[in-house]
Amino acid sequence: MSTSLPGRAWGLVRSLLPTRADLAAMGRNPRRDLLAGLTVAIVALPLALGFGVSSGLGAEAGLATAVVAGALAAVFGGSNLQVSGPTGAMTVVLVPIFAKYGPGGVLSVGLIAGVLLIALAVARAGRYMKYVPAPVVEGFTLGIACVIGLQQVPGALGVAKPAGDKVLVVTWRAVEEFVRHPNWTAVGLGLAVAAVMLIGARWRPAIPFSIVAVIAATLAAQLFHLDAAEPIGDLPAGLPAPSLSFLDPAALGSLLAPAVAVAALAALESLLSASVADGMTVGQKHDPDRELFGQGLANLAAPLFGGVPATGAIARTAVNVRTGAGSRLAALTHAAVLAVIVFAAAPLVSKIPLAALAGVLLATAIRMVEVGSIRAMVLATRSDAVVLVLTAVATLALDLVYAVIIGLVVAGALALRAVAKQARMEQVSFAPHLPGEDRQEEHALLAQHIVAYRIDGPLFFAGAHRFLLELAEVADVRVVILRMSRVTTIDATGALVLKDAVEKLNRRGIVVMTSGIRPGQHQVLDSVGALGLLRLEGREYATTPEAIAGARAHLQCTGVLPLPAQRPQPASLIAEEATP
Repeated sequence: MSTSLPGRAWGLVRSLLPTRADLAAMGRNPRRDLLAGLTVAIVALPLALGFGVSSGLGAEAGLATAVVAGALAAVFGGSNLQVSGPTGAMTVVLVPIFAKYGPGGVLSVGLIAGVLLIALAVARAGRYMKYVPAPVVEGFTLGIACVIGLQQVPGALGVAKPAGDKVLVVTWRAVEEFVRHPNWTAVGLGLAVAAVMLIGARWRPAIPFSIVAVIAATLAAQLFHLDAAEPIGDLPAGLPAPSLSFLDPAALGSLLAPAVAVAALAALESLLSASVADGMTVGQKHDPDRELFGQGLANLAAPLFGGVPATGAIARTAVNVRTGAGSRLAALTHAAVLAVIVFAAAPLVSKIPLAALAGVLLATAIRMVEVGSIRAMVLATRSDAVVLVLTAVATLALDLVYAVIIGLVVAGALALRAVAKQARMEQVSFAPHLPGEDRQEEHALLAQHIVAYRIDGPLFFAGAHRFLLELAEVADVRVVILRMSRVTTIDATGALVLKDAVEKLNRRGIVVMTSGIRPGQHQVLDSVGALGLLRLEGREYATTPEAIAGARAHLQCTGVLPLPAQRPQPASLIAEEATP
């Protein structure tokens, strides 16, 4: 009995909500999860502050996002190990939105993106993440790393961020301003923080050197009265009350396209991060649709508290896994610790130099680049190298969503090209399929008037026209036999090309016969009229020997071959060859 519509709707909703198994997992090893969450919070603090500043909304927006979105995504997301919050990739998208629409535009975009992510979850779109090729992901990550690094140049040089939404232009203007008014104090702090993080990660990977470096830079700025080291500034002690005052109904239509870009990026990065977490563990497997649902709720709530759009954070998720997290309790602890910092330590956090945060993000950008993975992709095939480089350049020069679309289109085109190359047509001998008692002279005579071709692989739009050109060049014979049992697939273009080739041969007086057409390919051939042409006067045969017998009969009827003498015929034609 079919399930009612309300029953199916409730089943869909229930599949996206937390389960008892999630709660049970949180109680298995709470001490380990609490320690992992504390470690992730220490790593996430400077990143949340830095990404908030980079987005244009300020450090408090980054902290609000880490707390609110981090907690909701941990509870409702599809991964036990995912840690969510503001990320560099999202910041790259938000900068031009902030430049064009201001803070209210960024918050509105986050709200709309949350609705879109929930819609994607309901539509079960999470499964399609597996179709994104690895070179696109690597090129995307490389491009993001470059953009994040360039975005930190004004802060690391100690100059005000120049106007503009193109990162290359802004970086050049910042360098020009620095040349006119150099600030070596900011440069020293930024480079020192980045160096401590990079060297420390190699020396003692388990120690969160980002917070160590930020604390040291803050103390140095206070003790030595480094006035050139501009601090973050005053932070509110706590999260603001929920509000929708930022919404401008008149501007919502123009914000839809940026919101689609934010939602697409949030989905892509979150599902990628969850997949990375699965790969780093044994026995963990995320639910992609639940992950989209959790990210949707997180992005619905974060703007209400002044937070920027959030997504799963690969770096923080990796730290979470490496420190022994086993359940959602770790990500919840990370959000709770950051909430305590927001309420209790806002005055201390406000003294952190902006140059120190720029150094943190510079080091983060450098560590995002997996040189080994990029080298492997570049050396794998020329197509992989092209896709990776093109995606990275598009990320840097255009925007992230366009870059992914370009990467997917190019990767798909190159993949189709490779598949099309697998299709081939070669002339084959039909002598093995003639009855053994036929005279050698008849073999030779048949060979003068019949040619057999075997088509292997797919016959579809990417390579069908090449097939037409080859078939149209058939020598002046009387019968062409097309052996089609090895054709793996035919689309409408391939069927039309086949029909066109048969019609051209028929106009030259050449009869076309076929053998081995698979039952599943009849429909597409019939839809374009090719099947009726191939069946003309019974010219479609199940096996190659039957097609050869039909060709011989045709040549005998037309007087090309002599009529058979009255002699015993073989009991039956040879069965279909082992390899058609």
